[in-house]
Amino acid sequence: MLDWLTGTAFTVAGTGTTWAELLGFATGVVNVWLVARQHIANWPIGIANVLLLMLLFWTAGLYADAGLQVVYVVLGAYGWWHWLFGGERRSRLAVARTGRREWWALGVGGVLLTAGLWALLDRATDSTVPLADALTTALSLLATYGQTRKLVESWWLWIVADLIYIPLYAYKGLWLTAGLYLIFLALCVVGLRAWRADLRDRSAATPVPPGPAPVAA
Repeated sequence: MLDWLTGTAFTVAGTGTTWAELLGFATGVVNVWLVARQHIANWPIGIANVLLLMLLFWTAGLYADAGLQVVYVVLGAYGWWHWLFGGERRSRLAVARTGRREWWALGVGGVLLTAGLWALLDRATDSTVPLADALTTALSLLATYGQTRKLVESWWLWIVADLIYIPLYAYKGLWLTAGLYLIFLALCVVGLRAWRADLRDRSAATPVPPGPAPVAA
């Protein structure tokens, strides 16, 4: 099975595209489209997607991205459960905004994670892109965390990550994956608009509590 997945499906500009990359392309597009629509099926499809990408990234020497997929499986299982039961009284989770304190925690965590991964990849592996690999890994983890909690700002983190991923994968010769992340970028914009609209609609539908009764003159 692994030999088939790592085998060449077709060639683009002299560079072979494996079946793992091709299947990762298909499941990735479906996954992000389902996230934008807040469909619960995005989680099992996303788990299948990251298992394919794990194999792809490892063979391309993107070790942090390959390791990141293991964390994605865990986060995928958590997100699947949290979307179903993370709301009030164990109801389905609703879209929310990221609080200021949470932003600070995510920012500090992202800087520390990027620095640690950069040092590790630079010293312990033969990675040719240690900083870019570390930065995209950190951004993707923070974005996925926000996605499990339906935080609308998680889309902005994905957008920044995708803007780095596209030239990174092109540089590594993963042309189909670079094209996939270009589609991801467009879907992230769609998802951001959809989640913000949902948040506005729910805010408009929330009844305003009545004020104090007027005092008679």
